[in-house]
Amino acid sequence: MSEKLTVETTPLEGVLILTPARFGDARGFFSESWNRATMLDAGIDLEFVQDNHSLSARKGTLRGLHFQTPPMAQDKLVRCGRGALFDVAVDIRSSSATFGQWFGVELSAENGRQLLVPAGFAHGFVTLQDDTEICYKCTAPYAPDCDAGIAWDDPDIGVDWGISEPVLSEKDALAPTLKKLGSPF
Repeated sequence: MSEKLTVETTPLEGVLILTPARFGDARGFFSESWNRATMLDAGIDLEFVQDNHSLSARKGTLRGLHFQTPPMAQDKLVRCGRGALFDVAVDIRSSSATFGQWFGVELSAENGRQLLVPAGFAHGFVTLQDDTEICYKCTAPYAPDCDAGIAWDDPDIGVDWGISEPVLSEKDALAPTLKKLGSPF
């Protein structure tokens, strides 16, 4: 797309893999993880209002599948600051041709890839290394009353996480299936 950004489509409409260019030398590298003008040139017009950063100490930590319901639904731009993770988006838009389908991609500090997860998708990830950090931008602030999630192991969705016994929070361990929850989108 540009010398600053590579944009890849996925089987889920709106979910994109973005890879900002890296400029490196013996000291390391520099990369613009977000540049509004570059994103607008790529057809991505989002206004982010919150940045989040989390650390998962153990490999095999799974967080998700999370989303916020309207009116506080969020678009997210996710990247890995340290370590590596398998990042997943699940289409939960009930009128979508890909409803209930998922897409996953490895994001790592090394590969510099980012995943754009639009509103109407649940998001989750599993860490592939100890001490993995995830950084993501959101288009709406955290709203506890709109916070929701679906089961990481929902059999109707069938995400292949590559792990059978992840480290989970109690909230994620008790999340309902999409069929039981229903979609607000």
